Amino acid sequence: MKYRTLGRTGIKVSPFCLGAMMFGAQGNPDHDDCVRIVHKALDAGINFVDTADVYSQGESEEIVGKALKGRRDNVVLATKAHLPMGDDPNQRGNSRRWLVRALDDSLRRLRTDHVDLFQIHRPAPDTDVEETLSALTDLVRAGKVRTIGSSTFPASDIVEAQWVAERRGLHRFRTEQPPYSILDRGIETEVLPVSERYGMGTLVWSPLAGGLLTGRYRKGRPADTHRAGFGFAHMSDERRLDAVEQLIPLARDAGMPLTHMAMAFVIAHPGVTSAIIGPRTMAHFDDLLAGAEVTLTDDVLDAIDAIAPPGSDTGRMDMAYTSPALAQPALRRRPAPDRSAA
Repeated sequence: MKYRTLGRTGIKVSPFCLGAMMFGAQGNPDHDDCVRIVHKALDAGINFVDTADVYSQGESEEIVGKALKGRRDNVVLATKAHLPMGDDPNQRGNSRRWLVRALDDSLRRLRTDHVDLFQIHRPAPDTDVEETLSALTDLVRAGKVRTIGSSTFPASDIVEAQWVAERRGLHRFRTEQPPYSILDRGIETEVLPVSERYGMGTLVWSPLAGGLLTGRYRKGRPADTHRAGFGFAHMSDERRLDAVEQLIPLARDAGMPLTHMAMAFVIAHPGVTSAIIGPRTMAHFDDLLAGAEVTLTDDVLDAIDAIAPPGSDTGRMDMAYTSPALAQPALRRRPAPDRSAA
């Protein structure tokens, strides 16, 4: 395994990061099987593990904590907070009040006294980023966190956070975790260049485009029952399926499975440090691990560019972050005049 430096942190990580989103009731409820996947990943040289409190409502972290018993010191461990962990409106978000508690809860589940990377899962427009960075800075100084990062932040939010950190003398985000795949290339326009400019490490999620780049989803064929259960509209997006139909023969002619081509594509970008793989089963993991050393020729990369142009998203992935200005009509429409008083 050839390790890469996570931004300018000096931390060395594997180009594949083991994502634990599918561990637990949300994916694979067999704890022993999940532990075996973690152990096989570590034995193969993968030293980077990423999870989040919200994955199966803490169960994923509990599994990871169990799996890392006796091996914690050799693992770069990352988790995230922001998404709801209960019905209470304060059990979520990026406030100091929540982040301090969320991290303590994560450390308990992970059976460790610190995480190497603590990430903010999504932006929170209702919270001053200075509030968030101030809380994270205190957590770093307390020894509970080694470094901090953002996840799925727009480029403008990344720049603002860097500016606030510098002006206020706070710890700054050292990493960004955006979605990136052959079908989701929008981050090439601004997010990746901005991250590189600030020396941030980038660990990308969903390199298989939510499962579309496994080759199991084809036009005119029934959808995979596990993914269909989540109700993802992007799994039946005709634009994305059309692109997959063109990518399958490209991978075949290049002499590799589509999954290997998809993974090799994302880690070929100089702005990408590590790609998160999120296997649900050992078979899924074995397939992805077999392609760890695959590299793509310029001819193959040019052919991919012709199918899915650089800097563009083919359709839209359901899990992608949507700015409130787009999601809430009231933020982009002036209220109608009140004519009742006329």
